[in-house]
Amino acid sequence: MGVMDEAEPMKNTMIRVREFDVARDLLAVEELERLCQVGLSGDQGSDHDGGGAEKKKKKTSSKNNNKKRGMSLHVEQIGDPFARVRHAPDHVILVAEYGEEEEVVGVIKACTRMVSRGKKKHSFSSSKPQFVKVACLLGLRVSPSHRRLGIATELVRRAESWCSSRGAAYATMATTSSNTASLALFAGRFAYAPFRRPAFLGHPVHRHRARVPRAHRVLRLPPPLAAAAYAALLPPSAAEFLPADLPSLLAHKLTLGTYLAVDRRSAGAGGGPAPPPSFALLSVWDATRSLRLRVGGAPALLRASLAAARALDAGAPWLRVPSVPDIFRPFGTYLMYGLRMGGPEGPALLRSLCRHAHNVARKNPACAVVAADLGPEDPAAAVVPHWPKFSCDEDVWCIKKLGNAAAAGDNGEDDDDDWTAAAPHGVLFVDPREF
Repeated sequence: MGVMDEAEPMKNTMIRVREFDVARDLLAVEELERLCQVGLSGDQGSDHDGGGAEKKKKKTSSKNNNKKRGMSLHVEQIGDPFARVRHAPDHVILVAEYGEEEEVVGVIKACTRMVSRGKKKHSFSSSKPQFVKVACLLGLRVSPSHRRLGIATELVRRAESWCSSRGAAYATMATTSSNTASLALFAGRFAYAPFRRPAFLGHPVHRHRARVPRAHRVLRLPPPLAAAAYAALLPPSAAEFLPADLPSLLAHKLTLGTYLAVDRRSAGAGGGPAPPPSFALLSVWDATRSLRLRVGGAPALLRASLAAARALDAGAPWLRVPSVPDIFRPFGTYLMYGLRMGGPEGPALLRSLCRHAHNVARKNPACAVVAADLGPEDPAAAVVPHWPKFSCDEDVWCIKKLGNAAAAGDNGEDDDDDWTAAAPHGVLFVDPREF
């Protein structure tokens, strides 16, 4: 696959970086994931050279982290190791070997894809594109026994080189504000700039159906109509990181549906083909097949109280006790993405769609949480139902220019077009395929 077909050793070291080979490396990479599985976002402490950068969410409340330091949310990737990058036309997994025995001690994933910048075209003849090729670095892992040897540094350097050779103008990575080792590696050594701060909003799935007002009509859109709806209601100029292949995402087998909510009382009131005055739109992604989550470090009293609530709910369901699933065992999640609303009834309609997504999740015993990743400036963030203890605002997306884009900036070209310095946009699209 291009520049990474042959392993190239670093001079004067025992580190070799090459492309992942399924038959040769699968067991070693799975073991790395197990060894590094300490917490979400790859927060593995600060005693290494950034080997824990990972795009996952630590869902314990940031306000209570000092008081509940013992509680953490663990993640386990399952299934296809390429799952988070395979959707991109260009993708790669790189592994690092160390020593004469060529032991696999590090891994990183990378892909490039076309996404929107949230910029409006000033005219039909404008040369400024609405989409740009962006690289995503994720899944950086370094064995705990081989940290502080420059392995993560070399993996990132080689991944960036691979992305630049594919024409990526920018590179992005995600971590948490508490992961000082990851921030030191990317923001310090590689000059990434903190860019966006999405908020993870999670809500447990209860036994009972969530009530959707009778006045709210929920429609399930087939993929072609869903793509048309998003083209009209969420154009590239209205969102950052909106994928150019959105129709493929909407038609993906793990997208369980795209749902549109309208108010029965006002829909079609004006007659003809006029759109309804209020609407809400979202899609649901089944992440239970690609990862498992588990809460660890919870006090015994909390475990007992939640178990008692589940027992009461099972024995007396008419009480409608909002019992929480057993989150101390591995569980899955459904992700809501592409949230959009409009009109005076838009917030109420979006809440109804979130309840509908909850009801869809109830049908899957493996799903215990319904969640959404939203930019803090997105109006939908204030509407989505969530529990603080299943939510987090610590995520940090970082970005840097690559290759020719960086050279153009150094020469003073298009300084006003530098995405790394752009103010946050209202809508931040989080692609569930990279969760």
